[in-house]
Amino acid sequence: MFFSLFTKIHGTWKTDTLSGLTVALALVPEAIAFSFVANVDPVVGLWSAVFLGFITAAFGGRPGMISGATGAVAVVVAKAVDAGNTAGAELGIDNLGMQYMVAAVMLAGVIQGLVAVLKLGRFIRLVPHPVMMGFVNGLAIVILISQFQSFQTVDGEWLSSDKILVMGALALVTMCIIKFFPKISEAVPSILVAIAAVGLLSYFNVVDTKTVSDVLFDGTGSGELRGSFPAWGWPGDIVWNLETILLIGGVAAAVAMVGLIESLMTLQLIDDMTETRGEGNRECYAQGGANFLSGLFGGMGGCAMIGQSLINIRSGGRGRISGIVAALALAGFILVGGPIIVEIPVAALVGVMFMVVIGTFEWSTFQTFGKVPGSDILVILVVTLTTVFLHNLALAVFVGVVMSALVFAWESAQHVRLNPQNTEDGTRIYNLQGVLYFGSVREFSERLNPSDDPDEVIIDFKHARIADYSSLEILNAITERYRKAGKNLLLRHMSKECQRMITAAGSLVTIEMAEDDPHYRVVRI
Repeated sequence: MFFSLFTKIHGTWKTDTLSGLTVALALVPEAIAFSFVANVDPVVGLWSAVFLGFITAAFGGRPGMISGATGAVAVVVAKAVDAGNTAGAELGIDNLGMQYMVAAVMLAGVIQGLVAVLKLGRFIRLVPHPVMMGFVNGLAIVILISQFQSFQTVDGEWLSSDKILVMGALALVTMCIIKFFPKISEAVPSILVAIAAVGLLSYFNVVDTKTVSDVLFDGTGSGELRGSFPAWGWPGDIVWNLETILLIGGVAAAVAMVGLIESLMTLQLIDDMTETRGEGNRECYAQGGANFLSGLFGGMGGCAMIGQSLINIRSGGRGRISGIVAALALAGFILVGGPIIVEIPVAALVGVMFMVVIGTFEWSTFQTFGKVPGSDILVILVVTLTTVFLHNLALAVFVGVVMSALVFAWESAQHVRLNPQNTEDGTRIYNLQGVLYFGSVREFSERLNPSDDPDEVIIDFKHARIADYSSLEILNAITERYRKAGKNLLLRHMSKECQRMITAAGSLVTIEMAEDDPHYRVVRI
């Protein structure tokens, strides 16, 4: 099947090394593009990708996952850069925007480390599958749309029709090589073969097309990609006041949360594709350390890169070696290999990303219509549209989780059953079935009417349980209603977990034990 692009294989030193080289080539234009978004020098984004990629590959919780400078983080840190430049102009301090950004990125790393210490990374497991489907679908569409910028000049104007046709043809050639070369040989990643083949066509002037140098040097195609290893340093010119602290702290918190959500979602996506399991909490540690060191060396920070991670997996990269090689190769490109990298046709990279789009999109989404609950389909659509139109992956996931939680709460509330049963001594027993929690307490309360019940009433929790403070509070209120009516309300067959919750409530409850069965009288103190 054409769309079956990801298979379960085990990485080797060879495949990891070759896939790492492939990823390094794909990292260059993305890092440069995101540097422009953050309003910093392209070399800053490139070195950020080196630091993020190396540290997370070596110490992170998901072998085979690639991290680097990303658009989601770039958009956030741009606020710090702009604010710092404005403040610097007023104070007569040059490059203050970079120092604001560095401080925010380093603080973001600390926040991510605290998230790891508190073991909050495990909460990514609570993301429902419809949210995951909407997330990857939206991401695939965003990646697809972003590729069309490559068919434009640096000024946003479309290229001539002839150049667009040439780029489109080269992208198609790239896609065909990626698809069919593995049938000839799997010794070398097909993506690397495709980039090399199309690159040679451009290098020997068989075709005249847009290259990385046109992107890097404002469309002139003349320039050199080279940068020395960055020096480390603390942001020393920042004038700390309440306004500055709130600005940098807010940017840092946003970078930390956006970065972790995107990284953990990528981790879960790769887990599903490779049928393995990564360590979310360990990844939080690695992301925090990587961002801190990236900021320390003047970087713009970042997180896991879904597109590049999928390229790595598609090329056979499964181990830590692939990410480490990608980072080291990128560092080599910056230091000595720039003249080769700038000659890569953009069309080849576009073709690679088109294949990533095909492999990322959940085509099974179209089979869900009419086969799964409508609420799940709605969640998929909302998350997809939020990702596409707001370009905010973290917000899309948050919206999807909240929607799923509300749907679950609503549907669970409908499953609470209260079946009355009268005994020979005149006692009425209500057999409760379901979970009593904030979503179901109101309907539960409305089904009990003291005026219609005898003097002795028992609520049997043998097939039910209480889940939160709302359930304790409603039991208090119901007991008070029966007491005012001169009637007695007892609870029985509470599970041990429910007993512990009642005991922990302390002064909120008192417990009355019967001889043959525990009865709990809930009263307000």
